[in-house]
Amino acid sequence: MRGIGWFLRSLLPHLARYRRHSILLFVLLLVDVGFEAMVPLAFRSIIDDAIVPQNLDLLIEILSLLGVTGALVAVSQVSRDWLYAYLGSRVLDDLRRRMYVHLQRLSISFYSRTGSADILARFSTDLASVENAIVLALPAAILSACGLLVSAIILALLEWRLALLAFIGVPLCLIGPRLLGPRAAREGYRLKDQQAVLATMVQETVMAQPVIKAFGLRSVLLPRFRASANDLRRVSIHSNFLAYLMERTPNIGVLIFNLMVIGVGGWLAFRGQLSVGSLVSFQAIFLSLSHCVEGLTWVIPHLVQATAGMQRIDELLAELPQVVDRRDAPSIPRLQRAVRFDDVSFCYPGGSPVLNRLDLEIPAGSFVAFVGSSGSGKSTVLNLIMRFYDPSSGAVRLDDFDLRDVKQDSVRAQIGVVFQESFLFNTSVRENIRMGNPGAGDAEIEHAASLAGLAGTIATMSSGYDTLVGERGALLSGGQRQRVAIARALLRDPALLVLDEATSALDPATEASINASIKGLRGGRTVISVTHRLASVTDADRIFVLRDGHLVESGTHDELLERGRDYRDLWEKQSGFAFDAAGDGVSISTARLRNLPILSGLDDTMLADLAQYFATELYVAGRDVIREGDPGDRFYLVARGRLEVLKQGDRSGVSQVATLTDGDHFGEVALLRDTPRNATVRTLTPATLLSLSRAQFSRLIAGQPEIRERLIATLEERS
Repeated sequence: MRGIGWFLRSLLPHLARYRRHSILLFVLLLVDVGFEAMVPLAFRSIIDDAIVPQNLDLLIEILSLLGVTGALVAVSQVSRDWLYAYLGSRVLDDLRRRMYVHLQRLSISFYSRTGSADILARFSTDLASVENAIVLALPAAILSACGLLVSAIILALLEWRLALLAFIGVPLCLIGPRLLGPRAAREGYRLKDQQAVLATMVQETVMAQPVIKAFGLRSVLLPRFRASANDLRRVSIHSNFLAYLMERTPNIGVLIFNLMVIGVGGWLAFRGQLSVGSLVSFQAIFLSLSHCVEGLTWVIPHLVQATAGMQRIDELLAELPQVVDRRDAPSIPRLQRAVRFDDVSFCYPGGSPVLNRLDLEIPAGSFVAFVGSSGSGKSTVLNLIMRFYDPSSGAVRLDDFDLRDVKQDSVRAQIGVVFQESFLFNTSVRENIRMGNPGAGDAEIEHAASLAGLAGTIATMSSGYDTLVGERGALLSGGQRQRVAIARALLRDPALLVLDEATSALDPATEASINASIKGLRGGRTVISVTHRLASVTDADRIFVLRDGHLVESGTHDELLERGRDYRDLWEKQSGFAFDAAGDGVSISTARLRNLPILSGLDDTMLADLAQYFATELYVAGRDVIREGDPGDRFYLVARGRLEVLKQGDRSGVSQVATLTDGDHFGEVALLRDTPRNATVRTLTPATLLSLSRAQFSRLIAGQPEIRERLIATLEERS
């Protein structure tokens, strides 16, 4: 754990940038220290040389000199205060700028493992503690240190015996801070970390208010907050007590030695070995020295907190980007021929391989799609194309350029991307679209909005293009947000249009409308779509099917249905669902039901009857469909949406064991047995499910025990 000395040394490069201001500040501090030392010496002259011998002229001279000097000191103090404010603000501004610029350089991998509230805490509480030290504690420390040195010299000149007593006492007073300092620094760092943890919880709660209110989660979240707040309180008590103790121990020592100096000085004056004026002057200087010691100890807690804050800031600045440009890397020209993966393998830090020796080519101007189950490596392909990461081995090439050999900004300059949850800034529609090309004019923005099918919607808004979208685009619908994101991507005139599950969180009608808009944008562009919904890419020029990081199939939709296996299985799993025009109701075909292993033994008549019993259920994101331990009485089919399967472990807590997407099913045991749920299923996106109750299923097969026995045998075989 770094100490106060490290903090002071770390400030020197920042202050060195303002050398003239720093030197002037130091000179003004010396003026103040000199005056503080002169006043006690004036006491001796006033008493011994003016009052006792009744020398009025000397008394007036001394008092006049003190008055003039005091006025000059007052001016210097005001000037010094301005310099404190100036230097503190400039140093803090430099730190803020440096941190912000550094954050822009860091790779996506940093943000995937670092909470946003933890980053914000370094800009708020950590930087505030550094600011407090620079503006308040550090000037007081310098003033006290200089005053301590000057007072010690004057004491030695006045009376060496009393000075020796003081010189012995003052260092002893500093033993306490020396011993407690490392522990206080460690606790200060723990305090900063715990503050960041609580800030993360508060930020998450603020962002999740619609979910919290919709599902009545207040009673669940309050205990978690209280537990985290209690942890912060305990760490805060320990940290603050150590900080105060560092301040208190020197003060107690100074008090004891002050009484000793008074006693010894009084005895020397009584014996005639010390004049009354010298005694008063010595005592005044010793009091000044004591105040300097107290000043130093007062600033120690602030410096300890600042050290912890600066260490966390330094840790952020010490983070190295994982993706860096090579020296003198050229800019890449606009894509002309193809995007190629040459024997590409990739592994996220600390994880298992995600892509294994991937070889493929995407011709310029084509429309291609990457499909596969969750975790197959689809999104990783896009991350490598956009150079969010570099491959572990092999090469990703645009034309003949290895992306590692060119400037990453030039790669991204020709890519327009639409994410599943496209982030919108809390500004107007116009400015959000302009983010795609900050130099674009209003006419270009309106053209991009028209291409994205957004112009008509904007025309109905109260302020048109100047309509505010709210935080993260909260004032727009999901479809409107995605169209703004598409317009933002198109404003770049990208050679590559990347769609990362761009419509998976939308309702069927909105998805169909946006997919139609996207198909109209293909002319001349290379479009790369990652999706788990195959119906949106049936007209792709080539579909790449991934499984466990391997390319297992590729071809057109028709080719893959004819000779593919993984793709055909995915297609059959997602087929057989029919949505109504509004997307609120969905039906299922008998052919799709026959593909379910547990129902494969039923005849067409029973399957047709069974299809009528399925009910449509709509869920928002973050909703529990079933909970582990609850009674099981319904079977579910996922018509659309993404869900996670969670299980409670003995020691590890809740963990995700599977992800469900379109066409998956769960809860089939509930059709035949009254057993508790063995997992929790929670929606990750808005989801449309079909459910069948055990009571309805039992009525359908009532009177046919042989079918029930066969279904039970099938279920046991699958288990």
